[in-house]
Amino acid sequence: MKILLTGATGLVGSALVKVWQNNHQLVVLSRSVKKAKQLFGDACEVYDSLDSIDFNQLDAVVNLAGEPIADGRWSDARKAVICESRWQLTEAIASKILNATKPPHTLINASAVGFYGRQSAERIDESFSTFYPEFSHDVCARWENLANRCRSEQTRVCVLRIGLVLSEKGGALSKMLPAFKLGLGGKIGSGTQMMSWIHIDDLVSAINFVLANTECSGVYNATAPMAVSNSQWTQLLGDRLAKKTPLPMPAFLLKLMFGEMSDLLLFGQNVYPQKLLDAGFLFKYNQLRNALASLQL
Repeated sequence: MKILLTGATGLVGSALVKVWQNNHQLVVLSRSVKKAKQLFGDACEVYDSLDSIDFNQLDAVVNLAGEPIADGRWSDARKAVICESRWQLTEAIASKILNATKPPHTLINASAVGFYGRQSAERIDESFSTFYPEFSHDVCARWENLANRCRSEQTRVCVLRIGLVLSEKGGALSKMLPAFKLGLGGKIGSGTQMMSWIHIDDLVSAINFVLANTECSGVYNATAPMAVSNSQWTQLLGDRLAKKTPLPMPAFLLKLMFGEMSDLLLFGQNVYPQKLLDAGFLFKYNQLRNALASLQL
């Protein structure tokens, strides 16, 4: 297939390039053509504008681009960057697909479990509709709506609501490891908030799965089947590193440090990948202990 990939230089995108470069013709959209070419060499065509890409020649689009949502306090300016980096590009991609005479047959668009907003420990799947109206939901809801604008008889749209991605090369773990390795790790707030996660290998496989299976369409939770509480997460990560985790992070201190953004850490969701499982997808890493053991930390 000829696939347009956005967010290719990020954690998930670069993993996809590694898997796809010998099997597909890859077109990469990047703000830094130089950086992308340094990373991927001749494995991809690289462009910095959608106008340089002929959507009539594409078989699929995988849209992963977006500024990290948890990289600091949510000032008004930061919120605008988070939103616009997702919304503007997705709207432009949907427009290109709609205006193509022979549009790509598939758009796979990233979203996040933040769509559901803060929830209790109750397990929720793709049919769950009682979302909590907060910033993370607003970002994801519009992101998904913009992607779905190009759904047609010619183009199917698959939206992946992605959990915390476990990888030894970046993501959430890279921010947690320094404190844990120093023996300074601990639960956050009450520790009861649920954390929905997915191993990077399973996420890449899930994207491959929905790309290859033409009957797949709509929203899919891209999370392992067994979410854990923050207390369980803390214990298992401490065990993996052979470090004690004695120092909890009080909620009030987290709020002082990060303001509204601290809600991402203090609240969570127990998200279940019902539709992926129903479609026949098999997770390699169902349990957090095994997932952590597979990584070189």
